[in-house]
Amino acid sequence: MEGHKKNIRVAGVDIEKAETILLMLHGRGGTAEDIISFTHHLKTTAATHIIAPQATNNSWYPNSFLAPVEKNQPWLNSALDLLGGIMADTEAKGLNSKQVYIIGFSQGACLSLEFAARNPKKYGGVIAFTGGLIGEVLIIENYCGDFEKTKIFIGNSDRDPHVPLKRSEESKSIMENLGADVALKVYPGMGHTINQDEIEWVNKIVLK
Repeated sequence: MEGHKKNIRVAGVDIEKAETILLMLHGRGGTAEDIISFTHHLKTTAATHIIAPQATNNSWYPNSFLAPVEKNQPWLNSALDLLGGIMADTEAKGLNSKQVYIIGFSQGACLSLEFAARNPKKYGGVIAFTGGLIGEVLIIENYCGDFEKTKIFIGNSDRDPHVPLKRSEESKSIMENLGADVALKVYPGMGHTINQDEIEWVNKIVLK
């Protein structure tokens, strides 16, 4: 069966000494090294461990995140399973979800939100730089549990070519209904990128 190989890059302090975990997911066509290099923009401590899985063929799933879910299988489920395994591995090392921040850009942001919404609990935070929940139609029954006021950040343009703002808005509503504290920041005319205001907001509010 096709699926993602467990190919994980790490950086920062050794996990045995970590107080905080950044689980970072790159975008379509990107690499684990790309997303790790972005951490120099983020507020971290000397006790931060960074985990960045590498998607097979540099893509978490083959089609648009707005395609019917079956069109992105088995890759989507494989990606979600990979993240579940990473979370289990961190817990086996003595860390808990409150110490984990899930961070993604674009396709990685969509995957970050989808994984968190399917597995709601108290996380350190969830940060989606241009993202939304996955599927042609969102199936509410896929999302149940309690985020326990986890802070979630979603940033998006009002005219992003890949992630419609409406989907980010729908995602905010669903995750708020699961008990998350969600901030959706909309940037008029922004390209498919991460801007300085997003970084500053995340550092001040989520990674504080």
